[in-house]
Amino acid sequence: MARHCPVSGKGPLSGNKRSHSLRATRRRWGVNLQNYKVEVDGRVQTVRMSARAYRSLNKSAKV
Repeated sequence: MARHCPVSGKGPLSGNKRSHSLRATRRRWGVNLQNYKVEVDGRVQTVRMSARAYRSLNKSAKV
């Protein structure tokens, strides 16, 4: 299963790991995916989304 957020569309980022001697090796930063219970079409469903997307959904719901 690909580590992508279905709500925000965020995926993993890549870059370099730097050692003390500044040698570069490739690495990945994953998305902070969590399981949340969200109401979708009037029904509660468990959705695996990023923590940032969940915070954004809650912030827009409070307004």
